[in-house]
Amino acid sequence: MSESDRERKPWPPRTDDDYRQEAVIRVGEELADRLARVRLMIFDADGVLTPGNLIFSTAGEALKEFHSHDGFGLVLGRLVGIKRAVLTGRNSRIVHRRCRELRFDSIKLGRFDKVAALQEILAETECRAEDALYMGDDLIDLQAMYEVGFAVAVPGSPVELREFCDYVTEREGGLGAVREIMDLVLKSAGLFGEALTHLERKESQPTQAELSSDSEEETWQ
Repeated sequence: MSESDRERKPWPPRTDDDYRQEAVIRVGEELADRLARVRLMIFDADGVLTPGNLIFSTAGEALKEFHSHDGFGLVLGRLVGIKRAVLTGRNSRIVHRRCRELRFDSIKLGRFDKVAALQEILAETECRAEDALYMGDDLIDLQAMYEVGFAVAVPGSPVELREFCDYVTEREGGLGAVREIMDLVLKSAGLFGEALTHLERKESQPTQAELSSDSEEETWQ
């Protein structure tokens, strides 16, 4: 591709109407309208932000694996004002660190009382339950899902969860599922192009910490 060809390419690559149509083709008009109202996205950790495998080091620490595509999607959401929260029953310094790196608006660890923790998240983010999306992978998430406007499960979730949810991702948890639902939210709401436009501005570009946890700085403290 020549330099002149590159200069003629539009950015964002497609219009908001095009992106919206992508979402409608994927989920239908009714679900796309509901996704467009989402202002807060709440994620379980194990099985959603991570693949769910519990890998223990010789020191007894449970190691976690995160997907870079999910991280970048969470950055795109932040750039256009989508609030993001984590709500998990396990305590994990690694999860805490990663969510701090991604500048989550609320972090709830070690909480099996998920309905009560959800109410705290709503208060902290000043969002209404009907404008919130909850993404989980097991039955402990179900009661909190009853409280929000949109519920999402991953493919490996128990059938009881998948049957209740509004949408089941094609990608597995920790392997792009978070990016999949974030893209659908942004495209449904006409915000995907705006998020891409932000990336042109130096002050809006993601930090090294957001893109990677390679830094030795203990940002979870």
